[in-house]
Amino acid sequence: MSFSENWHTLLEAAEERSPEATLITPLSHTQFRITDTQEYRVIIEILDSDDSQPLQRDQFETLYRRVQDAGGGFELDRLPPDAEPYAAVLTLHPQFEIDEDAGILVETDAPTATQVIGEGPTETDDRTEPDVGVYADALLLIDELERHDPTSMDTLDTETLIDLYTLLSDVQRGANDLRKDIADTLLDRVHHDQPVHAQYGSVQRTSRRSKSLKDDTEVLAALEDAGIDQDRVLGVDPDKVDDALDVTDLHEQDVYDIDERAYVRKADVNEDVKETRLQGLKDRLAATESEEADVLRSEIEDLEDRIDELTSFRTGSEVQ
Repeated sequence: MSFSENWHTLLEAAEERSPEATLITPLSHTQFRITDTQEYRVIIEILDSDDSQPLQRDQFETLYRRVQDAGGGFELDRLPPDAEPYAAVLTLHPQFEIDEDAGILVETDAPTATQVIGEGPTETDDRTEPDVGVYADALLLIDELERHDPTSMDTLDTETLIDLYTLLSDVQRGANDLRKDIADTLLDRVHHDQPVHAQYGSVQRTSRRSKSLKDDTEVLAALEDAGIDQDRVLGVDPDKVDDALDVTDLHEQDVYDIDERAYVRKADVNEDVKETRLQGLKDRLAATESEEADVLRSEIEDLEDRIDELTSFRTGSEVQ
């Protein structure tokens, strides 16, 4: 594909972005927005200074050629002064992305991540209720928190505390399930271990290493071949100790250091009451056009922003 074709692909991608979309440069992390696209240049505005800067087509072509010539990726440190925005805008093209860990701008055959960190406000007229349990539970939780001040625990009655605890537990479980589903999807979209930015934060691909011993016979044989005495690696098996306690007069405290702590756990959830209360909130929102309804509508629109804060609650039984 010629540069001319790539240039028009880049212009189309830039024009499709919201006017409020914010991009970030890879080294200085300067934030800017695209204010205009023209046949031979892209106009940007630096957010911190409101300075306008034209990014010329011929400079994009020069950067494009350098990325192609580099093969394994163009080193960002080689960018001329004030040229970082060119690299950031180029990532709007579906085949260019920045690997911040490696410090390079690369061309790939697969869809890539961009340097866009926020698309700005979106229209809410077409919002629909998502079919995920955490949405309804979070809505109920926000309503409960609006009616009871959680910063003064001593002033809340026991039933209110139980309701708050139950809803927090439900929101946490639902948020964790949804977060896992989202993480599984993101694994196919986040590459090269580089941070990928969005409006509220960023994510990075990473890996976790775990190990488990092979069969005892195989392990001992390998150690014996390496000149390691079996006695050096053999220890007490807790499962076998428990079996021994069952057939002897020994007590747990004879062989275990015991640390017993009290904690609260959720015993039951009244789904009927939750559904009734939730329907009541929806009816209030649909039927009332008063100032109170406007406030409630605003709270629902801000719901996504507050879920992280709400689900940061941890109980003694849920700490891993």
